[in-house]
Amino acid sequence: MPAAPVVLVLASGRGERFRASGGQVHKLQALLAGKPVLQHTLDAARASGLAWHLEDAGHPGMGDSIAAAVRATQGAGGWLVLPGDLPLVEPQALQRVAAALARADVVLPSHGGTRGHPVGFSVACRDELLALSGEAGAAAIVQARKRAGQVLELALEGPGCVTDIDTLGDLARAERLLLSPPA
Repeated sequence: MPAAPVVLVLASGRGERFRASGGQVHKLQALLAGKPVLQHTLDAARASGLAWHLEDAGHPGMGDSIAAAVRATQGAGGWLVLPGDLPLVEPQALQRVAAALARADVVLPSHGGTRGHPVGFSVACRDELLALSGEAGAAAIVQARKRAGQVLELALEGPGCVTDIDTLGDLARAERLLLSPPA
């Protein structure tokens, strides 16, 4: 039986836009319904039942963070790249992306036509992920796999996969979504 994918929670960013919007702490430490943003994201990773890895070593760019996280989890059966600032991501969304990796090298989740996270990568992408550096993250890998027809676009139910926290306004919107009753 092949190894399961690992959720890579990326928490190395500087959060400059959040501070520029008036935030007094790093966005991952900002309180959302009384709990830090990052804690919400980690709780979802735990609740998914998937293995997860927190990458918070302060790398210079997203590509560096992804490469370090893949290096730390090389026995994984794939990787779900999840920025730490997606506090409303649902455990079921993580499970669906992980399951979809059986059908494609790259899984791109979306909600309402907006691309979201976590982006899933199969073990076939391992060497490319390990070679990443800089700010661009894994966009070049996604584009190359898309041209090769190895990408699966996966529509997800809830807005959690597209609700990231970059500003105080984003934090307020996430709190409204979190506290509003389900439709």
